[in-house]
Order: sequence, then C-alpha cells, then structure tokens
Amino acid sequence: MFRTLRPDAVLIQAVIAGALSFAHLHDLAAAAGQDGWKAWAYPVSVDLLLVAAWRRMRTIPGNRDAWLWFAIALIASLGANVATAGLLDMSDIPDWLRILVAGWPALAFLGGTLLAHTSYPTPEPGPVAVPEPEVAVGLVVERTPEPAPELPPAEHAAVEIPPEPAPQEEQPDRVPSAPAVAVPPALLAHAQKIADAHRAQTGAPIDAETLRTRHGMPAALADSIALQLA
Repeated sequence: MFRTLRPDAVLIQAVIAGALSFAHLHDLAAAAGQDGWKAWAYPVSVDLLLVAAWRRMRTIPGNRDAWLWFAIALIASLGANVATAGLLDMSDIPDWLRILVAGWPALAFLGGTLLAHTSYPTPEPGPVAVPEPEVAVGLVVERTPEPAPELPPAEHAAVEIPPEPAPQEEQPDRVPSAPAVAVPPALLAHAQKIADAHRAQTGAPIDAETLRTRHGMPAALADSIALQLA
C-alpha cells in the first residue's frame, strides 16, 4: 500500500536553502581556482562537516569540540553566501581567500576525523534519592476492648476465700531507675506529643504498652520512654 506524499513547508524550505548554499559554495570555489569536479566537492565537504558536528552535539550535549567544528562549518557556509552576494569581485578573488579555499580540504578532514574517532566518557547515572518515610504525628489508634471471660455457673463454682495478706511495712517510694535503652531526643519529643494527646483524651498518663502500640516500637524502647515520661 502506497503512502500519500504531502508537501511539507519546512522540508521544501530546507531543500531550497541547501541548494542555494550549495551553489554559492560552488561558485566561490570555482572563482578561487578550483575548477571541474573540485568546485562541486567543496559544498559537499562543508555540509558533511556541518551535519557531523550537529549529530555529535545531539549525542553528547555540551561537547566543546562539536560546537567548535559546527561554528567553523557554519562560518564557511555563511562566508560563501555573503561573498557571492555582490560584495566581492568574483573575477578578482583576494589571495587570502584563495589560501582559505585551498586549505579547506585539510581542515575539513581534520575536523571529520576528530568528530568520528574521538571517544568521550559516558556520564554515569547518579544515585537515586529515596525519600524518607514521614512519621504521622498525633495518630491515635483505638483498640477494641476484649470481651471479659465467662464465669462458671454459681452452683458448680467453688468459692474460695483468699487469705488476707500479712501487713507489710510501708516502703519508701522507689526512684525510677535510669532507662536501659538510649532514646534519641527527636523520638522522645515525638513520644511526649503522643503522651500529651493520650492524657487529653483519657485523663490518664500513657503506659508502656499503649505507647508501644501507637508508636510501633520495641517493648524495651517503649519501657525506657515510659520511664522518662513518668
């Protein structure tokens, strides 16, 4: 199945501009003493160097060598277009311009060789930053109370009266021992916020079990924080 060819304004403009630039380079080379097939080879050399530099710039962004040879080829093309616009006597080409036209093949060969055979290191991708998980502050987890165990029937249950405990001497208040686990200041401050919220809701201080359940921490760490919050 054949595809329908549609005219593209950008493509047509590129063909016209390329043909005019090609003709100007040919006329300048012929006026500088490069007759025959040599005059036709000059436009091809300039355009190939321009395309090679542009492809290298697209492959490796920020490559200074590619930018340098692209600028050289662009100056050669623009110079030929300006020189053939009537500002230069084509029947009497200056000697310096003849020297530039004659030395262009060596310069274009050097630029094409460097662009084609110079290897550039490929940048390695850097490490991907993994965002740290955010700690939900003030999150309250409500636990469903467990049902009370059923008592045996009264007629079958043996009633035992526990003995009265012997009176014990009153002991002085025990001083809470220092926590066995070191608690970071940030974690302690976060636990203080949870304890304050629990006291505001229930009216009682938070215990180690509730703190461990809400904060999601080991039991030893919860006990240590509970001692410091007491």
